[in-house]
Amino acid sequence: MSELVYLPVIFLYVCAVGLLFVYGVNSYYLTHLAVKLHRKAQARPTPADLPDMKDWPMVTIQLPLYNERYVAERLIRAAAALDYPPERLQIQVLDDSTDDTWLIVRQLVARLQASGLNICLYHRSNREGYKAGALRAGFYSASGEFIAIFDADFVPGSNFLKQVLPRFVDPQVAFVQARWAHLNVDYSLFTLLQSYTLDAYFLIEQFARSQAGYWFNFNGTAGVWRRSAI
Repeated sequence: MSELVYLPVIFLYVCAVGLLFVYGVNSYYLTHLAVKLHRKAQARPTPADLPDMKDWPMVTIQLPLYNERYVAERLIRAAAALDYPPERLQIQVLDDSTDDTWLIVRQLVARLQASGLNICLYHRSNREGYKAGALRAGFYSASGEFIAIFDADFVPGSNFLKQVLPRFVDPQVAFVQARWAHLNVDYSLFTLLQSYTLDAYFLIEQFARSQAGYWFNFNGTAGVWRRSAI
């Protein structure tokens, strides 16, 4: 009778080991596939190799923020400095902050608006849906055919949109996920190990899934969506 008490524990243990086994086999397969595909992959395309876009489409950039007083201004300035036709660009600062971030953001947005930039601030007192809720709230007033999303700790390069948007020449492309880089790799051993983990994820799992035509996820930031696919 006493042995029956251990049956649930044994069952849970076997299930856990089985799931880890499946995960390990999947990781091994993706690693093998990534190595194989990297060998066949062509050299990284230069801007001249990208598909030609006759007319740049309208793009909405969404910047969801929550209590990010230390990095909010850096993000907004980076978005404002993107090399893109200003008449084809809309920037939405989606701020749900409960600290003084919204004061910093409000002042900066007002200055950028005065300079002629198409940028607006949405401040919600109700954080319904959290980040997803903020993105949804801004989506209904977004004018872009494409939606770019950046979290508060990201700094897009000035050529980001012109590097990404030509990929949408293929009408089957729903979104483009950019690979992340790191600003603080040398800060500590912890940040170095984090960078290795993220780099491996992009270099192996997402590369293999993308190149092999498998499903893979959008990482929530540093990417562009086709509006009609949302």
